Amino acid sequence: MAMYESEVTQFLKSLKQERPSLEAEQREGRALLWDKEPIDLEERARAQASRVAQKPYVYSLDS
Repeated sequence: MAMYESEVTQFLKSLKQERPSLEAEQREGRALLWDKEPIDLEERARAQASRVAQKPYVYSLDS
């Protein structure tokens, strides 16, 4: 019994055969953009406490 494979599945299989390093490249890209170190909550609280509030823009009509 032959199992059905969509065109997308066939394409992905052929792509992986042509470029065996594709999955490793994808993992590197994910690590670069998405996998981040855990946030240190104490350091974040210190950084927020030390921020200087930005003054709002003053519109002046006396020009």
